[in-house]
Amino acid sequence: MPRVVPDQRSKFENEEFFRKLSRECEIKYTGFRDRPHEERQARFQNACRDGRSEIAFVATGTNLSLQFFPANLHGDQRQVPAREYVDFERDTGKVYLKAPMILNGVCVMWRGWIDLQRLDGMGYLEYDEERAQEDALAQAAFEEARRRTRDFEDRDRSHREDLEDPVVSKIWD
Repeated sequence: MPRVVPDQRSKFENEEFFRKLSRECEIKYTGFRDRPHEERQARFQNACRDGRSEIAFVATGTNLSLQFFPANLHGDQRQVPAREYVDFERDTGKVYLKAPMILNGVCVMWRGWIDLQRLDGMGYLEYDEERAQEDALAQAAFEEARRRTRDFEDRDRSHREDLEDPVVSKIWD
């Protein structure tokens, strides 16, 4: 289970890293930089259709490897991302993308678009309130299960110690 920080919203709103990336800014596709531009265009479109891509925020140099699937679904090779996550039809010559992730312990959603010819565009991060609540509930359930397991192990150990204690065993004789 990926770890998230206790107060995700506060971290998202107060850290400079997130403040910079939460403003819409220039992005570029960073895959296959050593290949000809036409090949990069084709590879970018194929990668998007497969549900993944690599982008960089130009101003900060922050590189992200994105997966365009719902947060609870990890991309399967045979799976095609929904139009909600990869939309080639909204605007001619552009693809609109959406990618949920946990970044530095905070549930965020990356949103943006990329020009299919130039392989650049605009993008930003937003705090993913819904996913943060789900992760908080999952984390609480996980901690509760760990606590119950610890309690069971403590009771089991105590029971075994009682069985091994000679004073207690004489009582049973």
